[in-house]
Amino acid sequence: MEAKAINRYIGSSPRKMRLVADLIRGMSVDKALEILHFTPKVAAKDVAKTLKSALANAMNLNENERVEAQNLYVKEIYVNQGPTLKRISPAPMGRAYRIRKRSCHLTVVVANKSN
Repeated sequence: MEAKAINRYIGSSPRKMRLVADLIRGMSVDKALEILHFTPKVAAKDVAKTLKSALANAMNLNENERVEAQNLYVKEIYVNQGPTLKRISPAPMGRAYRIRKRSCHLTVVVANKSN
């Protein structure tokens, strides 16, 4: 049994988000949530939110069975680049510098440990 959650258009660059996503890949869900709670990076809150959503999706998928967080693990977690907002900042001598505000999409897949 697998459950998936996608969080799109997160206002963080994909490079920063991947640092946090790599921390929990392959871990059990309860251990991953514990690590994310104590990770000082801002991206950890978005990853924890998406992981909790995937856990809730797994519980809703199997309403007949009781799904425990310690019986699930993070099967897949990956970060894709989202759209980039282009802004202009004034620079010296009449020039303009381009500011790229990047966004990303986060996908988390959880599965049973027995599979």
